[in-house]
Amino acid sequence: MKNRLIECVPNFSEGRRPEAVESIVNAISGTPCGPGELLKVLHVDSGAAANRTVVTFAGTPEAVVEAAFRAVRKASEVIDMRKHHGEHPRIGATDVLPLVPVSGISIEECAELARVLAARIYEELGIPCFCYEAAALIPERRRLEVCRAGEYESLPVSIADPSRRPDFSPESYNETVARAGASVVGARNFLIAVNFNLDSADVSAARRIAARVRESGQVMHDASGAVVRDSTGKPVRIPGTLKGCKAIGWYIEEYGIAQVSMNITDIHLTSLHEAYLEVCRVAQEEGAGITGTEIIGLVPEQCLLDAGEYFHGLLTGSGDRTSSSTPALSRDELILTAISALHLDDLRPFDPAQKIIERLLFTGRCTD
Repeated sequence: MKNRLIECVPNFSEGRRPEAVESIVNAISGTPCGPGELLKVLHVDSGAAANRTVVTFAGTPEAVVEAAFRAVRKASEVIDMRKHHGEHPRIGATDVLPLVPVSGISIEECAELARVLAARIYEELGIPCFCYEAAALIPERRRLEVCRAGEYESLPVSIADPSRRPDFSPESYNETVARAGASVVGARNFLIAVNFNLDSADVSAARRIAARVRESGQVMHDASGAVVRDSTGKPVRIPGTLKGCKAIGWYIEEYGIAQVSMNITDIHLTSLHEAYLEVCRVAQEEGAGITGTEIIGLVPEQCLLDAGEYFHGLLTGSGDRTSSSTPALSRDELILTAISALHLDDLRPFDPAQKIIERLLFTGRCTD
């Protein structure tokens, strides 16, 4: 852990052609490393309905940044955004590309690496880039949804408008942009992407649940259904119940169910088990139930340990983790408790060795 280590979690707009996904992953894993450098692909998660793949890799900053550039280049070769359709919002072949500090490096240093990477992507590949989160060059662009507003289809208008143009961008729409779209590059802390499956196909219920729990909440309406506005004319919003969380509701055709898809962007404000319990509570009020939970990508071990301790406390009748009357569990037992209580293995097996960041980063094969 003495090394400077970062994680990269790019999201690619392809989840239906395994050969295309494989070529992108190979571009990452095939990146040469210099003396003392480390690079390791940790996880690949593809979804056909979203038509999207999330790749997680980590290592020393120089190797990770070079691998990220090569992945963007390969994605622009194998993905044509003019043919892309999927359930998930997206703006480009490499839709979003965050750098995440793991060890020995600050979020500010990751932000500077991200800005340099975004500039290189545009200069060498011609792909427009927004900088977001800690790397944002314009304050309001810290939020991913601001950068991605209008999605891929809005790029001709956005690029023509200096106030909406990406941070690194041509002044007019061209063939490169038509094919590859734009990318949102930045730096952030650990994020947990989690889906909560409903026992219903009612997407409107999923959207109501998402609006009630996400931090940004929902727009307020009066009795007649009109939007309530403040003195400046801006819509009044009803805050959601979960801090540091974003959520949307959608229908997943491959499962035949509605789903609440959530990003927990600050695990110090809202834990994984707190999010699960709150979504269950609100779902019940909306006449639905939660049948399973999916972690997309990886999860820090501590999140599952905390959940295991919480649910173990419930099972033993003690919420005090230090109580002498509560039998102590090993780390593995706590994790198994969390997997069961959160229903992480309802749809497919949840393998801690393949889903927990720390267990992957320093074990198994690596590229070096």
